[in-house]
Amino acid sequence: MKLFQDYKKLFSFVVLGILFIVPVFFIYAQTAQELNDKISQKNSDIAKLEQEINSYQNQLTNLGKQKSSLAVSLKELDLTDKKLAADISITQSKIDKTNLKIEGLSSQILTKEDSIYNDKEAIKLDIKRINELEVYNLTEILLSESDFAEIWNDVDSMITVREKIREKITELKQVKVELEDTRVVTMDARNELLVLKAKLADQKKIVDQNTKEKNKLLTQTKNSEANYQTLLKDRLAKKVAFEKELEQYESQLKYILDPSKLPGKGVLSWPLDYVYVTSPFGARWGSVHNGMDFRASVGTPVKAAADGVVAGTGDTDVQCAGVSFGKFILIKYNNGLASTYGHLSLVKVSKGQKVSRGQVVGYSGNTGYSTGPHLHVGIYPKDAVDVKTLPSKSCPGKVLTQPIAASNAYLNPAIYFPN
Repeated sequence: MKLFQDYKKLFSFVVLGILFIVPVFFIYAQTAQELNDKISQKNSDIAKLEQEINSYQNQLTNLGKQKSSLAVSLKELDLTDKKLAADISITQSKIDKTNLKIEGLSSQILTKEDSIYNDKEAIKLDIKRINELEVYNLTEILLSESDFAEIWNDVDSMITVREKIREKITELKQVKVELEDTRVVTMDARNELLVLKAKLADQKKIVDQNTKEKNKLLTQTKNSEANYQTLLKDRLAKKVAFEKELEQYESQLKYILDPSKLPGKGVLSWPLDYVYVTSPFGARWGSVHNGMDFRASVGTPVKAAADGVVAGTGDTDVQCAGVSFGKFILIKYNNGLASTYGHLSLVKVSKGQKVSRGQVVGYSGNTGYSTGPHLHVGIYPKDAVDVKTLPSKSCPGKVLTQPIAASNAYLNPAIYFPN
């Protein structure tokens, strides 16, 4: 019977469709397993490198407790080089892992797109078969020479095809949802890849700077401990002289602090992922420390503490080496506060640029007057601080450019960071 033959054709098409899809899935499954194995290997590599970095960091921490000497400084620079190299290897491994992830997601997208195409084609054919079956009305079927068994077979075939259409439509909707989800995950992975590549480029710049710093130190000291100690004394004398100049200048600035205009406690997020305060705000070594120092090895990402605008950047070492902030960033936040980040190794933002909470704006370092790698953070009312120039007697003929505020405008960072 013709209708029965049509149904056989439909069944044959479905079988062929399954045979067509299975090899594609099998090939993808093999590829997916290979990709997962490679991703697992990258995770293992990253874990080993993190252990290596922890070892270097422990050695650097111990060196920081030792008396300053040329040998210690050179050892510190060498360990920093090794740590930065390991950091670079981790970033490269993460890039490789993300590329593998994107490759796997792309394969999934192709498979889902093929599945959607096959489902649509199957639905089209099913609808065509339904139309063919429905062209025979009940009277024609009853008047035909076919026996009732064949007639009921045709009716049953029509019901079966309708059920298959409903199943395919449900399956099609599900695959479409999965496809969109996979595309979103793929886009996130691609964005992560861009961030990692930018970080890798930054890390390579920091390595170059660290190498230059080591060569500069050797040139200045001629690899002599006596020359190194003379250099330290000279920098300390200039630093103390400059701080006195700055204190005198800032004490003459007029600023009326209105506590009612300040935001509440805990409005800022931490500038570092790992927080360890080495020097709080307040009295220190017979003077006042107008900020908060955090332990941070060279190359640690430094993040904006809130949404705001970069009010200025610079490098005091260019004007007078080793007396002040070194490389710095001043950010004015939308919540009424401002912060200075000092002693950076690399600045990632520029004046006038908008930044968002948690955005990497620079990397910690050991520039300016610093007894070891760390991050200095100063907090002020937004309208009380600006990047200004100050002629320096400690460095004759030099004019230092850096964030400057009235003496009463320095705020305790601990109030505004999370408890």
